Amino acid sequence: MNDIRYLGDPGYQQGIGPEHGVSQATAQSNEWIKFPTTNHELMEAKRVWQSMYKCPTAIGVTDCTHIGILKANSHGDEYIHRKGKPTLNVQATCDAREMFTSVDVSWPLSGHDFRIWRYSQTRSQLINKANVLLGDDGHGTEPCLMTPFRNPTPGAGKSSTEKQVVRSTGSQ
Repeated sequence: MNDIRYLGDPGYQQGIGPEHGVSQATAQSNEWIKFPTTNHELMEAKRVWQSMYKCPTAIGVTDCTHIGILKANSHGDEYIHRKGKPTLNVQATCDAREMFTSVDVSWPLSGHDFRIWRYSQTRSQLINKANVLLGDDGHGTEPCLMTPFRNPTPGAGKSSTEKQVVRSTGSQ
């Protein structure tokens, strides 16, 4: 949540401690959002997905969401959302417990989900491994990224993948 707070208010450092009970050094630490990379971390992620969702190769979910930002005085048009507000298209991954495992905030609104995924560090870490992230059809499909329900039945609602990332980001 500290990262989301930072995206919403770049001057967050004055208020982050009282709001979340952490120091500035903790807020800037990268130990809280960590993608599983060791064999032990990957096996544990698979074990949790298997026990909670009966999905033996999954280690997480990924989706993109729009986070509002202040428009830059110059060169800010690529950040304007279809609703006329400036946003970043943020890619996030979460584990089975809805904890963030990666957040990529390097793309303006004009970055499509597929392009963000294609050039992400997360993808490069998974590309030649027997681990899978679940994502919606905006990300495409490849051996390390699976879309559980392509074109779900009307009335079925959002996919559980999207719901999980939305719950984690609080961007309903």
